[in-house]
Amino acid sequence: MDAMEKPIRLSDREELDGLLEREDRVLVDFYTQGCTLCQSLEPVLGNVARETDATVAMLNPRDALGVVEEFNIRSVPTLVFFEDSEPVDRLAEGFQGTDAVLSFVDG
Repeated sequence: MDAMEKPIRLSDREELDGLLEREDRVLVDFYTQGCTLCQSLEPVLGNVARETDATVAMLNPRDALGVVEEFNIRSVPTLVFFEDSEPVDRLAEGFQGTDAVLSFVDG
């Protein structure tokens, strides 16, 4: 499947599950409204969506509370990388630039 031009905004856990079933490689940004680090990461995610074959998505844990425990979301933004529907890596170190996120996904 062709890379998306921008991140997909997911509204709930059902949409996340559907995306993970359809796509082999998915980067999910768990964010919250009003988080300035999350807002500054959004253009970076757009760059990553254009420059990698992974699908990039965003999900507010408030809209899918079960993910907080399941994926151990303790701070935002938290990036979780999935391959074949399984979480394989996470990055929860605040703002990261495009190169750092691309290395995280493709490294």
